[in-house]
Amino acid sequence: MLLFAQIAVAIVLLIHVYIVLLETVFFDTRGRRVFGLSAEKAAVVKPAMSNQGCYNGFLVAALAVGLLHGDPAVRTAFVCYGLLCVAVAGIWGGLTVSKRIIFVQTVPALVALALYHLA
Repeated sequence: MLLFAQIAVAIVLLIHVYIVLLETVFFDTRGRRVFGLSAEKAAVVKPAMSNQGCYNGFLVAALAVGLLHGDPAVRTAFVCYGLLCVAVAGIWGGLTVSKRIIFVQTVPALVALALYHLA
């Protein structure tokens, strides 16, 4: 069961690596298309998206520490913190931006969190 939980956490981590890349490195190309923004709108929101990508990078870092740290207590703390932050951010994004965010972020994070606690 622990292996399934770790795989689920890794999937959430990879989703957020992709989101970081969309919001920062690839925002002018793929990111703009994924977020459905016109070139004009993208130019206006680009700095905010880059900042948001930075925050998502911190979530990636927390989940990576949670998967890789040698101390089980530290791993658990970082996994729970990271997944709860992802879930809350996904709910907020679902309420303020698009309901789709709940399914892309919150649902996988909560599934991973449930699997982690069952393990």
